[in-house]
Amino acid sequence: MRISNISPFMWSKTAQTSLTYGLLPTTKNNNTLLTGLNADTISFSKKSDSLTEREVYAQHMLSEFNKLIETDKAQENPLVQKVNPSFITKFNNHIINNPNKPFLIAIAGESASGKTTICDTIKQSLDALNVPIEIMSADNYFKDISELIKKHGSFDKLLASGYDVDSPNNFNMEQLYTDLSELSEGKDVRIPQYLINGTGVVVPNAIPKKSQNVIIVEGMATMYGKVSDLFDLKLFIDIKPEIQEKWYIDRAKTSRNQNEENARKQLAYVREVSKKYILPKKNNSDIILNGGCSLDYLDEVIRNIYNITTSNKTSA
Repeated sequence: MRISNISPFMWSKTAQTSLTYGLLPTTKNNNTLLTGLNADTISFSKKSDSLTEREVYAQHMLSEFNKLIETDKAQENPLVQKVNPSFITKFNNHIINNPNKPFLIAIAGESASGKTTICDTIKQSLDALNVPIEIMSADNYFKDISELIKKHGSFDKLLASGYDVDSPNNFNMEQLYTDLSELSEGKDVRIPQYLINGTGVVVPNAIPKKSQNVIIVEGMATMYGKVSDLFDLKLFIDIKPEIQEKWYIDRAKTSRNQNEENARKQLAYVREVSKKYILPKKNNSDIILNGGCSLDYLDEVIRNIYNITTSNKTSA
């Protein structure tokens, strides 16, 4: 069950102070990465003195996010590469209309882009801030292909036959959609587990997942169909090719017992998969992040976001 009194969207008197000092961007010429942030975009037609407390606080937070991103742009190795203006309206609507609803985050990107590491860092940061968080892998929603593997003799022989294991059609998208819908409604679920032992077996209802304040789902399936529309925030982790190559080969040798030659062949394959299924969806994300950014800096940014989106209870 969720802990509803740790909502990241709460009213604070500091919001009213910020509004008084004119910190809210209201013109269409706001020259920042959050290019869609203006009075028209966030659909506020009322005067400031007639806004609800939550609406005022929403405007305050958006202003603070602008400052945060401007500060990030000045860093030697910035975290944020791009923000989709449509995200501003979506985020603002969540604050105003669904402040206690679980916040669903999708994280996608190429292999060895830093997705899992970033997920782990976000979890560690939010754990330290006592924010309930759940993380799940969309790869558990691969369809069971155990019978196909038996038919061909092995997983490798199935691939050699031309079977496209990475196609979005090989995910159980309906089940993923149902489970995420229930989590977003505050219901705990049990999700399937795809066994990564070469058998292609999926164990149904194997992993319990709680509906927490923040729910992060990692994997390419988050980018497709109506599943993608469920997320409040869609992150794409971008990575420079030379960094990806180093990380991929290092991981293959140390964690997967592959030699460098085989690792490079596999890297060439996954890059082709990315060109086909992952990179075309990159610009549909809400925010593109730099996967090579410092994890200490990422933790700092998360803490700053937490401070922006939580109230100072002593002054409320």
